[in-house]
Amino acid sequence: MLADGETFEGVAVGFRPPNGVATGEVVFNTSLAGYQEILTDPSYAGQIITFTYPHIGNYGVNERDDEAGAPRCRGVIVRDLTRRPSNWRATDDIGGFLARHEIAGIGGIDTRRLTRHIRRAGAIPGAFGTADRDTLLAAAQADGGTDGRDLTSLVTTPEPYTIGPDDATLYVVAYDFGIKRSILDRLVRSGCQVEVVPAGTTGAEVLARAPDGVFLSNGPGDPAAVTSARDGVAQLLGNVPVFGICLGHQIMSLALGAETFKLRFGHHGGNHPVRHLSTGRVEITSQNHNYAVDADTLPEGSVVTHLNLNDGDVEGIRSEHLRAFSVQYHPEAGPGPHDARYLFEEFTQLMRAG
Repeated sequence: MLADGETFEGVAVGFRPPNGVATGEVVFNTSLAGYQEILTDPSYAGQIITFTYPHIGNYGVNERDDEAGAPRCRGVIVRDLTRRPSNWRATDDIGGFLARHEIAGIGGIDTRRLTRHIRRAGAIPGAFGTADRDTLLAAAQADGGTDGRDLTSLVTTPEPYTIGPDDATLYVVAYDFGIKRSILDRLVRSGCQVEVVPAGTTGAEVLARAPDGVFLSNGPGDPAAVTSARDGVAQLLGNVPVFGICLGHQIMSLALGAETFKLRFGHHGGNHPVRHLSTGRVEITSQNHNYAVDADTLPEGSVVTHLNLNDGDVEGIRSEHLRAFSVQYHPEAGPGPHDARYLFEEFTQLMRAG
């Protein structure tokens, strides 16, 4: 049941919550594949994921495709959950994966109807489970969604850690707002040793490490609520090259003095067209966010570099004088196309240029 009373009936799959109820902000993802990477993306903390593709689980799951140690989403909604996966890499089926990680799911849902409703009503809190209708509706209406919530504390690392070779030519400090493993892999492949630090690390603490550059990761929740990160990044701008992705893009924009707003139903999928304004090139991108940057609030010296061709929203900005740039989408993909991997090379070039 959604908070507005819209009701769908299906079959319980995955984990069975002790109280019989799973709640969260209901969003939809249009990717045709990559369900394991989507489920384990920490950016979905506080949300229930609706998969628009009708068959989920066809090729099973395996440990190598996890984007984090465990899923952070609140639940999963599908049309058909495959019980017998077929792939040589599979080590488990998705039902076992959900049960093992204590993620509740509901199958047999008309996800097309649900998606159309979310497009009209916007991302909305919902609840599902084996409880009665009144209990589910009350649970849905009691869930506050992601508005005004700093969810980075739920997904960030408790302690710094380092990955990448000791003889790497570049040393990067990466803020963990909910960082994906595929992002870290891409930074390491670009020649970086990466020290990952908690979301609450101050700018002074980062500068004391004398990094060649700073990376701002993806993550969940309302960017305007992550005030400590905004203040920390403000200390960094102009002192060290900065590259942000997704929530990191929004936090960098807030640190510059811009504002963010919540999209009606967000961008979640692997086929969003984005125009790179300086070249006119159209990139097909992977996206997962519910908030966007207000272009009209960007300060002088900061320019919009990328635009979403579906709705015209800001997809990238750059401040040349501060040696900082960011994008709203996911150039590392995982899952999705690799059209924008060049951005990691731009980051390394910016760092090498000093």
